[in-house]
Amino acid sequence: MVLCMILRLVGHEYKYAIEQIMLALFPDERPNYSFDDVTGSSDPITESHLCFGAVYAQAITHMRCDGKASRGYARIKRDKLTNKLVTDRLLQRLIKQSFYRAAADFIDAPPVWGSLTGIRPARLAAAALESGMAESAAIKMLKSEYYVSPERAKLCTDAALTSIAVKQTLKPRDIAMYIGIPFCPTRCAYCSFVSNSVEKSFSLIEPFVQTLICEIDAAAAMLKELNLRVISIYIGGGTPTALPPKSLETVMLRIKTSFDLSEIREYTVEAGRPDTIDAKKLELIRRLGAGRVCVNPQSMSSDVLSAIGRRHTPDDVFSAVRLVRQSGMALNMDVIAGLPGDTPECFRHSLDTVLDFRPENVTVHTLSLKKGSRIMLEGTAVPSGAAVSEMLGYSSHRLTEGGYGPYYLYRQKFTSGGFENTGWSLPGRECIYNICMMEELCTVLAFGGGGVTKLVSPDGRIKRIFNAKYPREYILQANKMEDKLKETKIFVSGHFSA
Repeated sequence: MVLCMILRLVGHEYKYAIEQIMLALFPDERPNYSFDDVTGSSDPITESHLCFGAVYAQAITHMRCDGKASRGYARIKRDKLTNKLVTDRLLQRLIKQSFYRAAADFIDAPPVWGSLTGIRPARLAAAALESGMAESAAIKMLKSEYYVSPERAKLCTDAALTSIAVKQTLKPRDIAMYIGIPFCPTRCAYCSFVSNSVEKSFSLIEPFVQTLICEIDAAAAMLKELNLRVISIYIGGGTPTALPPKSLETVMLRIKTSFDLSEIREYTVEAGRPDTIDAKKLELIRRLGAGRVCVNPQSMSSDVLSAIGRRHTPDDVFSAVRLVRQSGMALNMDVIAGLPGDTPECFRHSLDTVLDFRPENVTVHTLSLKKGSRIMLEGTAVPSGAAVSEMLGYSSHRLTEGGYGPYYLYRQKFTSGGFENTGWSLPGRECIYNICMMEELCTVLAFGGGGVTKLVSPDGRIKRIFNAKYPREYILQANKMEDKLKETKIFVSGHFSA
């Protein structure tokens, strides 16, 4: 049953912040700003106040429901509100904290991430650590001020330490590159990602590749002009290895011959679907510069794979991993907690099997219930939040026991149980691209369908430039590439000295 929470904002207009924390704590509620007539209403009523004193900015939340009332309070010194960017971020955080404290009397079990609702929780820990706070103090701060569970506070702080270590190795003009290949063999039941089935859009592959080549050529000239250094390349999608070998070779050869890769530190190709991998493709991937491949079984259960619309089998995963190991490239593998038909016992088997391969990286995702996915459209049953919690608890224990450490994490909307996605790695095998992209440590230039260029200035300002999402749109909008490159030039020239 969907209910309405009547909301009134006083002294601020941070609707998005209020709605974020409301949905995190009360996922069945929807905001209602018709506060004028609430007499006799049985809906929850919340007033969020923001006021400023001589020394402090204060957020106060009053919440009433079923004859019960509660109040939450949070404050911050005004001298910390240094500019608009910082002010907006800190005030929204303050509002969420006061809302959480008021809501504590109305929720059965506190969420593991407490009052934190953002995509990048490790940023908060990283900022504290970089200010000189000890690791133990950062963990305590997350627990006491933001009500993060002890396990997530430790996970968050460990990931933050890794991001800080990577940040210290970056030079001012280092960049990462992303190449989006929005084609897949089929569309998974949980996916709303922008990708086209190769079977249905084969005719688009060649014009897509030619458009991508033109974008690569233009970008290569710009990078040379701006003296930007490529340190990381990530070819993702979609499933890049769903392309015919000749098309994949065309793209990777152009990358190799167009860019100065003398500073490259890692080069990854997503080969996510095991049934798209063969020795020929892996040989050309390795020969053209990549040193890391992602094989993503998601589950090692035939029944679960069938339920999510995957054509590959567990045996296909074994074959793909064997080929990757024979190629000499590093291996990342993904699993997803909370898939339809999965159980904690079945998930444990999947993770244990993946760890038997001893991949350099393991990414543990939590199923995100996306609106455009078949799971949501068809109302498919999925494991409970408690079951997903058990899966993630086992993965954390098992990976730590196996010598892996968390090196990046992020959160998505509508994940089962409000949990997270975490990348784990063996010591020294962290994926720099994942850290730089998620923690916004350097500029990421994105090419191809659905690519999002993220320009990062030395002072942390971010500008995003979006490519057309679908292959056909990307091809038709090729004439807009010049505008994108112009925006990039203006940004880089304005924020970086020669």
